[in-house]
Amino acid sequence: MFIHIGDENVIQSEDVVSIIDYNLFHSSSIIEEMIFKQREKGNVSDSSYEEAKSIVITVNHIYFSSLSVSTLNRRAQLAYKLDKVEDITDTYELED
Repeated sequence: MFIHIGDENVIQSEDVVSIIDYNLFHSSSIIEEMIFKQREKGNVSDSSYEEAKSIVITVNHIYFSSLSVSTLNRRAQLAYKLDKVEDITDTYELED
């Protein structure tokens, strides 16, 4: 499944490692250092429309999102639930 994380970015839900609040960016030296190193490699996409509210960390990329952590979590949960529905319907189709 895919998750729209704002700013025209759509990612695969299984690639998400973490979704954190943007306010933690400056309060954690570990997060700052990780993002700095990934930015040097070109693996960071900044929010282009509004100030970032969250940071989405995936396996290969970091996104600054204008959507809140709670909104992104709801979208991720919805994607997970829809994926489970697809698994169940696939099972029933095989039994017919």
